[in-house]
Amino acid sequence: MTEVHLSVFRGTPTTEGTFVDFDVPVEDGMVVLDALHWIQGHEAPDLAVRWNCKAAKCGSCGAEVNGRPRLTCKTRLSDFEDGETITVEPMRAFPLIRDLVTDVSWNYEVNERIPPFQPPADQPQETWRWQQEDIERVQEFRKCIECFLCQDVCHVLRNHETESPFIGPRFLVRSAGLEMHPIDTADRTGHLKDEGGIGYCNITKCCTEVCPEHIKITDNAIIPLKERVADKYYDPIQMVWRKLTGKREPLPMVDMPVLPKGSSASAGGPEDPPPASGDPG
Repeated sequence: MTEVHLSVFRGTPTTEGTFVDFDVPVEDGMVVLDALHWIQGHEAPDLAVRWNCKAAKCGSCGAEVNGRPRLTCKTRLSDFEDGETITVEPMRAFPLIRDLVTDVSWNYEVNERIPPFQPPADQPQETWRWQQEDIERVQEFRKCIECFLCQDVCHVLRNHETESPFIGPRFLVRSAGLEMHPIDTADRTGHLKDEGGIGYCNITKCCTEVCPEHIKITDNAIIPLKERVADKYYDPIQMVWRKLTGKREPLPMVDMPVLPKGSSASAGGPEDPPPASGDPG
């Protein structure tokens, strides 16, 4: 491949956008962002492109390449067929600023509304202890680079934009990192149910598929959070409690007493009755 054909979106919120074609010479190892920089340097110096590190760590250069949310610094030109037109357009879930740049500030506003980390008030920091498996589980969620590709591909945010009461997969991941932290004591299930709108997610896993950090967003973050919300707000006993008391908060969960082995309420069920007289024992 010596040359690649790009069709790049140009436009602003007040003008009708259009796709402009460019033929870009290709060198080994080039990525889509390199091609956009070539266009800026040779044919369209006013092309608006957001980027920073060019190392797939800052999350700034997200766009839609051939209809799929990607980091342009991580999408190699060699991944496309010879002669294939590469279409580059801004992320559709967010308001357009200009060309390939969108306004993602809504995400930071959502982030500020998530209840923060709350350690035990009666435990000094030097006394905190937890297991390696707990660290590994939370650490996965910390890999997020806030590229917002998962937000962009989410059909709830695409179809309803930011007016819907749904915080999106990125902030369900952040909530999971806090909720599953072994030291955190805050309860975010109410926030997830109401303002978070977790019920809108129907676990299509499209967010997981586009994540450049390979976070298992659906399986490890969203589904466990859905289970916590369901246990607290949709358990039949909890529903009866709220109906009888008129209280919004659910019935506090208490530890059930452990009965002696062999009792009728033990985990194994009632004991088998003794064999009747004459029956083989």
